[in-house]
Amino acid sequence: MAETHFSPEEIEERKKAIFDAMGKRGQRQITKMGYDKWDPFQEPKDPIDIRKDKTKRTSQQLIREFLTAIDADEYSNSYAQGALEMCLGIINEEEKIRGMFDFGQWYTRLLEEEGHDPL
Repeated sequence: MAETHFSPEEIEERKKAIFDAMGKRGQRQITKMGYDKWDPFQEPKDPIDIRKDKTKRTSQQLIREFLTAIDADEYSNSYAQGALEMCLGIINEEEKIRGMFDFGQWYTRLLEEEGHDPL
């Protein structure tokens, strides 16, 4: 979003100055998408690696905590990869991962209720 303490004319001057300072390739990309639609003052989107879950942890923090809580001899690379995919899916609120998570919890309860050892 453009800064509000500048007049529309000042904003347009700054926008043109940024455009003129860009390389030819960057200018072509802006022209292709439409100079009028381009907002060089908008806030950047959060990179995926700094997204946090409800506990305010990043995916890297969560997976590190999880894997250090388990004996390294007890899991494979495939296991760690699955845990990471689950972690990223939970943080990104993916429906597929939510279904997997809910099923895992339900199945654990079912095993306990029927007197079986959990996985």
